Amino acid sequence: MPFFPFNRFPKLTVAVAVFIPVTIAIYFQKRSMTPTLAAIDSSNAAFVGNLKGSPVAVFVGGTSGIGQGLADAFARWRDGNAHIVIVGRNEAAAKDIISHFPKPTASNSWSHEFVQCDATLMKNVKAASEQILAKHSKINYLVMSPGFFSTSGRDETSEGIDTKLAVHYYARWKFIDELLPALKKTKEDGEDVRVMSVLAAGHGGRIDANDLGLKKGYSVKAAAEAGPTYNDLMVEAFHERNPGIIFSHAYPGGVSTNLMSSARTPWLRAIAPVANVLVKPFTVTQDQCAGFLWSGLLNTTDGAYKMGSKGEDIGKKGYHGSDELRQKLWEHTAEATKV
Repeated sequence: MPFFPFNRFPKLTVAVAVFIPVTIAIYFQKRSMTPTLAAIDSSNAAFVGNLKGSPVAVFVGGTSGIGQGLADAFARWRDGNAHIVIVGRNEAAAKDIISHFPKPTASNSWSHEFVQCDATLMKNVKAASEQILAKHSKINYLVMSPGFFSTSGRDETSEGIDTKLAVHYYARWKFIDELLPALKKTKEDGEDVRVMSVLAAGHGGRIDANDLGLKKGYSVKAAAEAGPTYNDLMVEAFHERNPGIIFSHAYPGGVSTNLMSSARTPWLRAIAPVANVLVKPFTVTQDQCAGFLWSGLLNTTDGAYKMGSKGEDIGKKGYHGSDELRQKLWEHTAEATKV
């Protein structure tokens, strides 16, 4: 009887084992959510369109995928009448995205701009934040969704941080910390202020308080579990220190993006075109995802939230934190991101 030699391709075996059940689950999830999209889009448009003042929205990782969808939606609901900052590595992609934003109809001199930043390095995050603050003393929305797809082992940056964790957690913490003065100023002026990190709320794992950053026990699995838990604790810690500002960690579910095409691992890039075609029937578009995530973010009151793929509050689902861990992670991160 013919068979596929999975023992000779262990990485492919893992990919197949994960891919099949996940795509089936996403398919049924997508079927149950579609009828509500129009109503959600209308509600989001009403909320964002009626914002007071001169709203400023910053999208870290906004040059593609989910981040692009979130930025596009905000620009559309505001008819271009907002200050929108896209932060990322690809200037050409950002300029193309901005060129498709609605042209502002109000008399204000609204700015739609790109800020260059390779978020693997904290010194770049600090420089990008300083560039943003030089033009915007207030920020209403900070939305972070930078992605890094790799199945390789620990890849340490020149700053001593694993590259995957740098993008999925440390850079996000650093952006919030650096841009906090503008977020707090906006709140003091009575305007709406919200922060969202898009990663994998509800899908984390237990973390070792004695190995934060995974310098001793790194594995692909450990990194995949640590990132979401770190983000859970991050939004809680920032809200504790900044009541009145809403902080959220969201799980987007299955979204049709080209993340695999930019993976650091060669074999992932090679199978990306086929994988993208196969998963398309089981995923939502980046625009649909944006509608759900914006809905979840905009329909929360003061607090720190974990959201599911429909924007629903998932509470403590998949939560592995504690007061002690939250404090230890805060102290570790503050030290690790110093530049």
